[in-house]
Amino acid sequence: MSKNINCGDQEARRPLLSGDHLDPAELDSDEGEVIFDRRASGITDEAGGSATKRLTYEEAVEQAGFGLFHWLLLVVCGWANASDAVEILCVSFLLPTARCDLQLSSSDMGLLTASIFLGMMVGGYMWGYLADQRGRRNVLVVSLTVNGLFGGLASMAPWFWLFLLLRFISGIGVGGSIPVIFSYFSEFMPRLRRGAMISALATFWMAGNILAAGLAWLVIPRTWAHFSLGTLDFQSWRLFVVLCSVPSISSAVLFKLLMPESPKFLMEAGREKEAILVFRQMFDLNMKGIVKDFPEFALRTNSKQQGEIEEIRSQDKKRTFPISVLKQGLLPIKQMFSGSVKARSFVLLIIFYCISFGYYGLWMWFPELFARVESSGGSPCANVSLPSPYNNQSCYPVKTAVYMEGFVIAASNLPGNIFTILIMDSTGGKTLLSCSLIMSSLSVFLIYMVQTKAQSLVLSCIFSGVSVIAWNALDVVGTELYPTQLRSSALGFFTGVGRVAAIMGNVAFGKMVDSSCTVPILLVSALLLTGGLMALLLPQTRQTELT
Repeated sequence: MSKNINCGDQEARRPLLSGDHLDPAELDSDEGEVIFDRRASGITDEAGGSATKRLTYEEAVEQAGFGLFHWLLLVVCGWANASDAVEILCVSFLLPTARCDLQLSSSDMGLLTASIFLGMMVGGYMWGYLADQRGRRNVLVVSLTVNGLFGGLASMAPWFWLFLLLRFISGIGVGGSIPVIFSYFSEFMPRLRRGAMISALATFWMAGNILAAGLAWLVIPRTWAHFSLGTLDFQSWRLFVVLCSVPSISSAVLFKLLMPESPKFLMEAGREKEAILVFRQMFDLNMKGIVKDFPEFALRTNSKQQGEIEEIRSQDKKRTFPISVLKQGLLPIKQMFSGSVKARSFVLLIIFYCISFGYYGLWMWFPELFARVESSGGSPCANVSLPSPYNNQSCYPVKTAVYMEGFVIAASNLPGNIFTILIMDSTGGKTLLSCSLIMSSLSVFLIYMVQTKAQSLVLSCIFSGVSVIAWNALDVVGTELYPTQLRSSALGFFTGVGRVAAIMGNVAFGKMVDSSCTVPILLVSALLLTGGLMALLLPQTRQTELT
């Protein structure tokens, strides 16, 4: 087939056969916009003698329309994204009280906040790889179930190390759902709306943050939630942990009952009939109340990719040695760091490390830092003699101001989320990512210099509102930089790298928060600045077609 698809080209006018497909690399592009001639989509079915359209993925998505289905998808995927935020951030809110019941030192608290990130590091790539090979939806159901189930069981742990283990396993579930949710969601979206809709999905992280902070504010200070359960002293923070597991379990149920498999994945796997059924389901919901028949069409599937997936599956059945499975599982990483995507992969590696170390290293310690501000009345890094963490009088009665401030900081994400939704499609993720990280760096540097509690709260809100723009932009850019067969694996790998950075950030804060907390705060500022400058090296992906 000719590389140029022009209406005056004789080759473009010949009927397309079932094995024909368009190579995205062969199409003309302008700043990431792939241009194709829709008139080349019509084919003649020689066997049946009737004209049938054979559509690309992007054309089929447009035929399915945009409406009720996509808003339902946004709510279900958004709730799952919010549930991950609740599960990750709940540890930071329980630290001021759980540290007494579990007898935690500052180093122990650093390990506890790092445990879920360690689980996410293990689960991120594993679940992402399975999602690229086996499908998105089932992986989401299982990972969300693991997240909620073990997160809830952690509330019953009487000892620190058991609590740590259960939080780690819960993190394995979180590690699977975060990258797969964005791959799954993006593969239902029409090209011109994808940036804004992914930004809207990312907004639900703020909703989860607010939910976690609100639950902590409502539940942890309450004395009625304290009772004895056998030999276990069930404090209010344990009830808070149970409530934080509910969103994940309910998300798994919603995906199982309501959501179909990704049509893009089905096309790449050669499951054309199933993909058309999904497009029909989308069309029926989007056109609800409108008298319009579903257009009959066939799909252009990537026969090369289909063959690769079938070969992988056939090899899976023959493998008996773990080393062979491991080599196959690591193949996507080799593909990410070779060929045309190698440069962007190295840049993203650095960006994910910088933003994750900075954001999670600081965010998970905000409640503890505010507790220190409450005690000192000045800078969070002031040398203050705090009460011993083993003395219950330092934890009870619970000071509600810490949770109120956490709630305010969580709500400060809203302006950044709205800003991202409005301008993502017109500006592009690359520009927003770079500018946001540089501004976040400045706000963190100023947090180190504050002298009053009010100044700490204001700058923390600014950091929250600005940094969320970077995360939203990274979610959009990450889904558009890789093809379908690598998308979830790539996002899983990079989120795994981010978890390593988050672990290091939390351990660094835990080790130094009592002696020299200025060091990790200034380190966070430097890393965010580095990430912002590296983002300038990424290609522009504004409104690009998914490959």
